[in-house]
Amino acid sequence: MVEANPPIDEIAKGVRMSIDSSDMAPAAALDTPEQISADDLVFDVSDLSVYYGDFRAVRDVNMLIKRKEITALIGPSGCGKSTVLRSFNRMNDLIPTARVEGDLLYRGVDLYDPRVDPVEVRRRIGMVFQKPNPFPKSIYDNVAYGPRVAGKKKGLDDVVESSLKKAALWDEVKDRLQESAIGMSGGQQQRLSIARAIASDPEVLLMDEPCSALDPIATARIEELMAELKDEYTILIVTHNMQQAARVSDRTAFFSVQVDEANDRRTGLLVEYTNTEKLFSNPDDERTENYITGRFG
Repeated sequence: MVEANPPIDEIAKGVRMSIDSSDMAPAAALDTPEQISADDLVFDVSDLSVYYGDFRAVRDVNMLIKRKEITALIGPSGCGKSTVLRSFNRMNDLIPTARVEGDLLYRGVDLYDPRVDPVEVRRRIGMVFQKPNPFPKSIYDNVAYGPRVAGKKKGLDDVVESSLKKAALWDEVKDRLQESAIGMSGGQQQRLSIARAIASDPEVLLMDEPCSALDPIATARIEELMAELKDEYTILIVTHNMQQAARVSDRTAFFSVQVDEANDRRTGLLVEYTNTEKLFSNPDDERTENYITGRFG
């Protein structure tokens, strides 16, 4: 008989007891020595590599991510930013040839432990994609979809209203909740996607270039929204817009590529991860400086 996947909390019971800030202090150093308490540490990524078949798409990812901060992932195309982002909620599991090596701990729990239910992972770690993707349903049903799938039947009106308010969309749609979401503007659809992710009550929001398909006004609104959501959620964002990363994030990770001259394959790697202000004003690695000043990438 195969044991059913238990919730993450059950797997974590014995793990969290052994974690304290003194154990984490050496690994927590970024640009200055600091300690991250067990309560504040959301992700601990160590020597992470992602493969597609025998091809290593990205390697050497080491990051500590704190709660209620925005972390931006930047770098040239093909450096593995989105691949790494999808690793945080096991979206790469949907690709048959993908596999992960190394450690990716969420609240002290190995997300790739075979006992961990990936569906539960994706509930706790929501995702907003590059292109707004509303379901061909009403605005209300889009937001209520996740809670309904999770079995929630009572209080859906409150969940929908609360989620739309957090996504700064309630005032615009409260009188047309039963209208199709397909008729909304692109910026509204992206905020609806954020509301839909919030409705499942996650702790973390992953955003994969959420503004790339939006005009400057809608982009500014999404950036303002991220700043507001940071009070309640930990946010990771992939962006090609370095100005956006500088505006919205607390920490930034710069990824680059290494080309294998024998077969011309490109493997992404994490070059530098530090406080955003420092990365853009005084990076430690020459490759980072070359990228942000436009001499590379």
